[in-house]
Amino acid sequence: MKVLPEVLNGPLVVDKPRKASILKRIFEQKYLLLMALPAIIWVIVFCYAPMYGLYMAFIDYKPGGPFFSSFFTSEFVGIKWFSYFIESGDFVRIMRNTLATSFLTLIISFPVPIILAIAINELNNKYFKKTVQTVSYLPHFISWVIVANIFLTLLSAEGLVNNLLVSLHLVDKPILFFQEGKYFWGIVASANTWKDMGFNSIIYLAAISGISPQLYEAAKVDGANRFQQILHVTLPALRPTIVILLILALGGILNAGFDQQYLMQNNMILEYSDVIDTYTYRYGLQNGMYSYGAAVGLFKSLVAFILVVSANRVAKKIGDNGLF
Repeated sequence: MKVLPEVLNGPLVVDKPRKASILKRIFEQKYLLLMALPAIIWVIVFCYAPMYGLYMAFIDYKPGGPFFSSFFTSEFVGIKWFSYFIESGDFVRIMRNTLATSFLTLIISFPVPIILAIAINELNNKYFKKTVQTVSYLPHFISWVIVANIFLTLLSAEGLVNNLLVSLHLVDKPILFFQEGKYFWGIVASANTWKDMGFNSIIYLAAISGISPQLYEAAKVDGANRFQQILHVTLPALRPTIVILLILALGGILNAGFDQQYLMQNNMILEYSDVIDTYTYRYGLQNGMYSYGAAVGLFKSLVAFILVVSANRVAKKIGDNGLF
C-alpha cells in the first residue's frame, strides 16, 4: 500500500502569501492614488468639511460678529428645532406636498427612461437612432429657468395646451393650471420626466449594450419575436440596474426639487407647491432662522438615509444584490 507523504510526515502546510502591507500597496499604486488625489481633496473640501455646519441644527444660532465665534458659542438646544418642525402646523402640509410630488414623479419618470432606452435600442436606422438620442438628451442640459418658462407658456390661459383643449371641445373655457393647486403636482412630475428621461436612459442603454447577442440569437431560434425578446432577455438583464436605481430613487423621495418648485409656484397655489426645499429656503434664509432651516434639512437627510438602507435590505431579501 502506498503511503502518502502527509501520513508519514503529518499534514502538509502550504504557506499562504502574506498580504502586502498598506504602505507597500500605497507605494505600488502611487500613480493611481496621485491621479485620484484631486478628486479626494475636492470631496473632503466640499462634501465632508462643510458637515460641521450640521451642528447648527442643534443650537440657537444668531449671526453676529465673527462667524466661528458666534457659531461655537451659541446656546445648545438639542432637538428643539426638530420638535418645533414636527409639531408645527406646516409639517403635515409640507410632507404631503413633498411626498405627493416625489411619488408621482417616481411613478412617471422611473419607467419612462427604461421604455425609451429599449425603444432606442430597437431602432435599426443608426442615423435616426442618433437623432432620437440627441433630441431626448438635450432637455437635461436646459436650465430650469427656461424649462419653467416653457411650461408656464404652454399651460397659460392662452397657451398651446388650452387652445388645443378648447378647439377639440374638451373644455368650454381655458383651464387656469397655475391658479389651481390640484394641477401642480402633475405639472412638476411631467416637467421632471421630460427634462431627465433622455439623460437617465443612458444608464439603461449602457446596460443593454452589455447583453450578449447570443442570448437574442437563442431566443430567435426558439421562435421569440421582438416583443418576447425584450420581455424574456432584455428586461431580466436590466433587473440589477433597475433595482440599484430604484433604491437610489427611493432615497431621494423627499428631494422633490427646489428649482422647479420655486420657479413655477405662486402665492395662489402655495398650499400645494411648498415642499421641504422651498420651506427650508424661506425660513432658513429669507426669515433668518438658520438653525431651524438646518434642522429641517438634516431631517430630510436622515429620512433619506433610512429609506436607502431599508430599500437595500428589501432588495437583498427578494434575491437581488442591492446597493451595498
